[in-house]
Amino acid sequence: VYDTKKKRFIDFESMAASLARADIVFLGEQHDDPRTHQLQAAALDAIARRRTGPIVLALEMFERDAQPSLDAYLAGTRSEADFLAAARPWPNYQADYRPLVEYARAKGWPVVGGNVPRRLASVVARRGLAALDSLPATDRAFVAKDLKCPRDAYWDRFKATMGDMSGHGMQLSPEQADQMVWRTYEAQCVKDETMGEAVAAAHLERRALVIHANGSFHSDYRFGTAERAKWRAPSARIAVVSFVPVPDLDTVDARAQRKLGDYVVFTLATPKPAPAAASTP
Repeated sequence: VYDTKKKRFIDFESMAASLARADIVFLGEQHDDPRTHQLQAAALDAIARRRTGPIVLALEMFERDAQPSLDAYLAGTRSEADFLAAARPWPNYQADYRPLVEYARAKGWPVVGGNVPRRLASVVARRGLAALDSLPATDRAFVAKDLKCPRDAYWDRFKATMGDMSGHGMQLSPEQADQMVWRTYEAQCVKDETMGEAVAAAHLERRALVIHANGSFHSDYRFGTAERAKWRAPSARIAVVSFVPVPDLDTVDARAQRKLGDYVVFTLATPKPAPAAASTP
């Protein structure tokens, strides 16, 4: 664990003690890193041991329209099988996110599914933000009320990450490629605004510490969801944790990652399985 303010490595429990004093904590992950998920579960427990007030778990991995099923499961009025059948869990839910939900359930914590429904984000990616104006009221309610999508440092980082769409085998003109990247970014903004709204509302309405698990791009550098939550809860003490898988823990360059957040947690990357050898006829 690298403390970016103190510019030194600290132990995990010291980080947890600091996070327990925050109002909103973002746990930024690489979705396919199992050791990160194990440490997220450990962080919940370590924070819970120190925090005396209410705690809410919030997850990118559940969409807003799944909230009734999630609430019913937490309340014990719906079976897990029925809940999962209705809530569209991610493929790695059982191994990676179920431990978080079950810990919250055992503690009696609310769990907030704050993400915009994927089908609505896809509409924006195809047609732009203006498409939201034609949504039925029932669908529009699943999207953040207030939306901003500025061409700022977050946009620059997003565009650099997306790269040149014309080189992705799509045979697009430069103008078409730029438009595709921009609309994809608008969909990203919709996700960030919607999750930011959900996180801020959970903190303000419940006076609770909100712990939000999300892909690290949504919170690294305090951009994305972290920034949108801060707009809505300007007095909230926000802590950003970025989990970074590396091949060797002894050679990490922590200072090079120091701008990611308040804490950078380096995990030993799980080796990817080698591709199967092609069979010969």
